[in-house]
Amino acid sequence: MSYTTALQETNRTFLADQRLAMPISSEAPGLSALVRDLPLRRRLLKSREHVFRAGQPRHALYLVHAGIFKTSILSEDGREKVTGFRMRGDLLGLDSLDMPHYTCDAVALDVGEVWELCCDELRHGLPEFQDVLTAALAAEIRRDWHWMLTVATLTAEQRVVTFLLDLGSRFGALGFSTRRMTMRMTRADMGNFLGLKLETVVRALSRLQAIGFIRIEGHEIGIVDPDGLATLLSAGPGVSSPSLATLAA
Repeated sequence: MSYTTALQETNRTFLADQRLAMPISSEAPGLSALVRDLPLRRRLLKSREHVFRAGQPRHALYLVHAGIFKTSILSEDGREKVTGFRMRGDLLGLDSLDMPHYTCDAVALDVGEVWELCCDELRHGLPEFQDVLTAALAAEIRRDWHWMLTVATLTAEQRVVTFLLDLGSRFGALGFSTRRMTMRMTRADMGNFLGLKLETVVRALSRLQAIGFIRIEGHEIGIVDPDGLATLLSAGPGVSSPSLATLAA
């Protein structure tokens, strides 16, 4: 399996989201183009600043214009579950459309910008928004299915590889490098999202670096051997950690 094929397969269920993040065309206008003429409130956020918190009254959706945002939910006894990492073109607050309050936390992982979209103004002033909203909700369902399958069937190393390839593909859709990525999320956040403990993520990344698949420099991860990562994924869910060295040979 080639690197390009691996990216396509890994990110296949995210194409609807990427459509909103890619340059706008006359044939498939993105959400940014649709809302451009509406009265928008642009919010600049610092790293670790919340867009909203679960329980706050819901009055708007937020379109990510710049930066990376983490969404998460919290149980009554304080357990956190990271539900996603949102980038330019993603909508924040979709999960609470039928609720009077936001149902998750959304926090900036870096300096970022969101566009506040008043739900009433969207409903009355932009009828075509309904089609965009339906597509976004369908994409969320497919994204959830994809990660449910990943977490349930792949090894720790394969989950980490899938995460890196998907993140690289999403960066590529925004015009950035698919092979050099600045990781704004912590290793703990990555592990939480993938259903792995922090030490498991650290060991997996260290093994991938040791056999030459990736290079880690502080917050930056570079993909050195994309074909090796693709081979690891194509080896199937039963591949064991010791077999990584064999794949690299």
